[in-house]
Amino acid sequence: MPEITGPISRFFATPERAWLKDFLEPLQTMFKEVLLVSLFVNILAVAVPVFVLQVYDRVVFHAGMTTLQGLVIGMVIVIAFDFILRQTRSKVMQSVALRLDIAVGRHLFEKIMALPLRSLESRPASYWQLLFRDVEAVRNTLSGVSAILCADLPFAVLFLTVVFLIAWPVAWVLVIIFVVFVVLAWRSGQVVAAAAEEEKTKIINRDGLITEMIMGRSTIKALAMADHLRPLWEDRQAEAIEQSLIRGTKTDSFVNAGHGLTMFTTVAMTTVGAVAIMNQELTIGGLIAANMLSGRLLGPLNQLVGAWRNFVSFGQSVDRLGTIFSEAEDKSDTAIALERPKGRITFEETTFKYGENAPPVVDDVKLDIAPGGVTAIMGANGSGKTTLLKLLLGLYTPVSGRVLLDGADIKQFSRKDLAHWIGYAPQECILFNGTVRDNIAQTRPDAEDGEIVRASTLAQAHDMLINLPDGYGTLVGEGGSLLSGGMRQRIAIARALLGSPPVIVMDEPSGSLDKDAEANLRQTLSELGKTHTVIVVTHSPILLQACRNVIIMDKGRIRAAGPIQKVMDAMAAAQTESGKPVKAIPLKVTKVDPQDKDSISETADQ
Repeated sequence: MPEITGPISRFFATPERAWLKDFLEPLQTMFKEVLLVSLFVNILAVAVPVFVLQVYDRVVFHAGMTTLQGLVIGMVIVIAFDFILRQTRSKVMQSVALRLDIAVGRHLFEKIMALPLRSLESRPASYWQLLFRDVEAVRNTLSGVSAILCADLPFAVLFLTVVFLIAWPVAWVLVIIFVVFVVLAWRSGQVVAAAAEEEKTKIINRDGLITEMIMGRSTIKALAMADHLRPLWEDRQAEAIEQSLIRGTKTDSFVNAGHGLTMFTTVAMTTVGAVAIMNQELTIGGLIAANMLSGRLLGPLNQLVGAWRNFVSFGQSVDRLGTIFSEAEDKSDTAIALERPKGRITFEETTFKYGENAPPVVDDVKLDIAPGGVTAIMGANGSGKTTLLKLLLGLYTPVSGRVLLDGADIKQFSRKDLAHWIGYAPQECILFNGTVRDNIAQTRPDAEDGEIVRASTLAQAHDMLINLPDGYGTLVGEGGSLLSGGMRQRIAIARALLGSPPVIVMDEPSGSLDKDAEANLRQTLSELGKTHTVIVVTHSPILLQACRNVIIMDKGRIRAAGPIQKVMDAMAAAQTESGKPVKAIPLKVTKVDPQDKDSISETADQ
């Protein structure tokens, strides 16, 4: 495949822009076709000034009607051919736009899906939305008016050459103006670039607030928070508008300067031309033709001054996309296919922080959970329960230590492998607009109906779903808004159970369930614990009845772990003795019952 070389290659010199080269190289043939067509279009553009020159200098002076007829017929053919060429160029650019849209858009989607969770959480939702608008900016610049402008700019030399041939006395005016236009365009790029970047930052801040307001619309309505949010919105909107006005003012200044320079060019050329005509160095037809050619010469440069904002936005979009494309991804493949795990979970001195200088959220956790059984994780808010689950799921990477599944470091497994082996029902039940069946089968689109029914039955959702008018074909709405919180939670649990993964992780699964549904879920957990390793974050006394083991966390450390009755008895005894709530329980449990397959071992702080 041929490579992009020459001056254009300097654009790709930075790592943030190198990615675009791979997408443009397959389109080089199309771009060459556009340049070839543009060559003929610009050659034909010379025909009109030459026609005017001939009419004024020959037809009018010699009253040559036959010559006029021939020239008119020739110009009709030229105009028709010009139309065909322009249509051809437009179709080629549409093909370029389509290919870029599909290729870059797909690559961005796949990249976002492959990024680690911490990378996704490090930026606001509005930033990720902006990236897809950046794809549109790249597409429009490389296949729209800006691309045509770039294709026409090199042929300015052609028009300048023709002016030298037919009206050399005024050609030097164009050379001087041409240099001034280049300097104006260069300065415009510098000024507008800084203003556009600042404007983009303000827009991201404003859109971030809009995203939060849309996500929390129910809370905003229920608590009548409009009066509180209005000043925040107005401040960010005002900042965005102010920066937009600043950028617009600077852009307009350069555009207006370009128009003024164009008018001055006409005046200067006409003045110099008039003197040349009086000195019999130039004809009237030559002056008129030169003025027409100056429009073709300076037109693209004038557009360049006005369109520089598009080129600046294009560069910023390419840089932003390049930054994302260069980030590390989750592991996408596994070196060797392993058998289905039995479900032993081990944490080896595992520590995790949200920042380099931040305190540990999970601090030196040492834990071994045998296959099978139901294990509860308890602790106060902020004790590290959910973070521990995300480490187990492979969503977070430990700062130190390891997380093992059946003795194998989970870092070696792909995201897809872990998703098939570890089912997850999060505390926030996120559903996607579509049918109930689609939402349950999202992790396994090829799942058979029997598997979906079995998973929803285990989640205590089947009886409720078949009573709906459309059953499993019922639309859930945006984010599941058409269903109750309890129904959403049951569907999320069914999604976690689909495919019967050996390890099942649930974060506060009974948060939206009533007492009867909670009792049914307890029975489900008991049944699942016979053949699966079930880990559930809960403080529900009902669900705790299904748990054989419990892990108690406090400030990122495991303070107690073992069979639930022993741990609870130890806590009660310690509290009775001290008369205060227990923050740390000295407890070491290892293989409590040799026949208990759900045994858990952990060395807690003494």
